[in-house]
Formats: sequence, structure tokens, C-alpha cells
Amino acid sequence: MLIGYARTSTTDQQAGFDAQLVELEAYGCERTFKEQVSAVASRGELDRAIDMLGKGDKLVVTKLDRLARNVMHMGELLQQIEAKGAGLVILSLGSETVDTTTATGKLILNMMVSVAQFEREMMKERQVEGIKRAKAEGKYKGRVPTAMRQADKVKALVEAGVQRVQVQEQLGISKASYYRCLNG
Repeated sequence: MLIGYARTSTTDQQAGFDAQLVELEAYGCERTFKEQVSAVASRGELDRAIDMLGKGDKLVVTKLDRLARNVMHMGELLQQIEAKGAGLVILSLGSETVDTTTATGKLILNMMVSVAQFEREMMKERQVEGIKRAKAEGKYKGRVPTAMRQADKVKALVEAGVQRVQVQEQLGISKASYYRCLNG
């Protein structure tokens, strides 16, 4: 069975979310788990998708960044998937589809995850350097806290009796942001 998993970090990314769903359906996924939460948040639908996997099944995602945060996380997920006797398919890894049920697919995935993490770390280093330079020139003001713009919505949902996890999922905010909105 082909089991799809689609994720965006926020509910504002609807076009990207819809595109993932179309791609997973076109690939032939019989069941698709979907969620719009940050990669660092608890991802219940991903857990359910992995739980549903059986021997010979494949978890299908459109892109690597929809699934894993870093090399270690990808390794953990791949272990869980393989322990079920299943495989992983990434539809858009460069111009190729990668299938971890083949030796070549596993090799390509491991190389690409490492390169992606390296790129992310280099980008962070450049960002820190740029912020230091901007601060020295008096141009850096910091980013506007995006979650705090939703503080009124968080408070209203809490007053309406909505549970924390549901508020987080609905508004696309982290646990820390949830509490900052309540206390700020």
C-alpha cells in the first residue's frame, strides 16, 4: 500500500499544501495523512502514517523537508519505517524519485540529507554574520514576532474551551508561542 504524508508549517501555505495532495494522489497513494504544523511540533499524523505501515508498504512524501528536520531525525524515521518492513519514497529529490527499498535509493537519500543539513547550517552561519553586520551598522531591528499577532485568537479559543494542541494546530503555532500569547 502507498501511504502519503503531506505537511506545511502553517495554514497560510495552502497552495503548497494542495500541490502536495495532488502529487500524492497522482502517484497512487491510497491513503494520505495531512497536517499543517511546524516541523518541530508534535506531528500526530506522521506518527499515524508510520503506525499504519505494514510489510511491503511505502510512505510517500513529495519533498524531503516535508518529512525530516535533519540527518538524525531522518535516520530515526527511516529506522521506524524499515522496522515495519516498509520503505520510503520521496517524489521530488532533485529531478529524481528516491525509493529506499533499493540500495541506490538509500545511498542517494543519505547523501541528500547530509547535503541538505550542510546547506541549512551554512545558511544559518551567513544569517548570523549578516545580523552582526547589520547590528554594528545600527540597521538591525529584529523580526516581528508572528505568533504574538495571534494572541487575541489564542485567548479567544482558550476561553471557548479549545484544548492547547488544537489551538496550536489551528493557528500553526508552537507550544512556546501558545504560552507566550497567553502570558504576554
